[in-house]
Amino acid sequence: MFRTPHFASPPGPPQWVRTPDGLARLAGELSGVAAVAVDSESDSLHHFPEKVCLVQLATPAGDVFLVDALAVRDLGPLAAVFADPGVVKVLHGAAYDLASLKRDFALEFAGLFDTMVAAQFLGMPEVGLAALLRRFLGVESGESRQKDDWAARPLSAAQEAYAAADVRHLIALRAHLAEALAACGREGWVEEECRALEATPASVRVFRPEDCFRIRGARRLERRGLAVLQELFVAREAWARASGRPPFKVLGNDTLLRLAAERPTTLEGVARIPGCTTTVMGRYGEGILGAVARGAAVAEALLPSHRRPTAPRVSPAVERRIAALLAWRSEAAPRLGLDPGLVLPRRLIERLAETAPADVAELAAVDGVRRWRSGALGEAIVAALNGAAPPRQRPRSGRASPPYAKGDRG
Repeated sequence: MFRTPHFASPPGPPQWVRTPDGLARLAGELSGVAAVAVDSESDSLHHFPEKVCLVQLATPAGDVFLVDALAVRDLGPLAAVFADPGVVKVLHGAAYDLASLKRDFALEFAGLFDTMVAAQFLGMPEVGLAALLRRFLGVESGESRQKDDWAARPLSAAQEAYAAADVRHLIALRAHLAEALAACGREGWVEEECRALEATPASVRVFRPEDCFRIRGARRLERRGLAVLQELFVAREAWARASGRPPFKVLGNDTLLRLAAERPTTLEGVARIPGCTTTVMGRYGEGILGAVARGAAVAEALLPSHRRPTAPRVSPAVERRIAALLAWRSEAAPRLGLDPGLVLPRRLIERLAETAPADVAELAAVDGVRRWRSGALGEAIVAALNGAAPPRQRPRSGRASPPYAKGDRG
């Protein structure tokens, strides 16, 4: 287990890596470390499609490195470190970072430890990084800069400090969380969840024209309005890609809905729609008119319509099993000091109600159950499914409720 590093002097400023040679040297330095903290910053609020702009790394000694992912677009030299299960990669809320790094750099990860997942399994009332650093290390985080444009260069001193702080204390935080997990016998639970997280797929954005019908307020449009909305939605995507700006910054959803409802036929009419500013008119005014015209010209027989999703029919037996699992979960969650959704997610409740495993062995074979659930809670879950009163068993791999139990939040 890692102990909190003690620095002989205050940690130095972060070191920038902006060249392939510099990245190769960094990869060599990291090859022998026991752990490395990892974070990334992307530009999804300012550019389109989004990309990773900065990768932050920190060592157990407190050294912080800022890899300029705009200057060095091939992070291959780091691949061996990230894929080495012998080097613990410490991240907080890892899913987004993993999906982004895999998308942009085809990296794979092993040896992951997610401090947010660890905090969740400890039943912590707050699992954000700032709250955990304050609680365990007495470190106060600065102002959040998550909304900054991380593609801008150079970064400000405040941005550098923020980026470095996101990784500088992660390894020390991991040591405290690991100790608390060991005390309540849940280190294996977190390890299994982290192994599953490593398989997070690369982020892939799929554009579907029909997704426009899911915009809030679209159900108020009649069929002709829906056709116009879809044409505008498709045009906006093309404009976003051409300009490198996120779709919501090209035209907001509310503006799309107003255009679809009023269907202006002149530039003057478009300009009266809220959100169609002088800038928007200069860039897309004629294009908006064209999209409205295309939607207005769709043949009556081809007009889209709202399709109400049809939920699959659930048998009474499945409904009873769902109710039984929900009742068991509402009792078990506060006793375990865990969020109900962590004890048994709704998707897993429905899967178990459908498959109705008859014993713990069958339960363990259901996709998504995890070994920690079947081992610690399996008998109670099977009893609930069978309609018996679930035994008030103490989790086998959790010797007691964690010290941060908070009761049922769900």
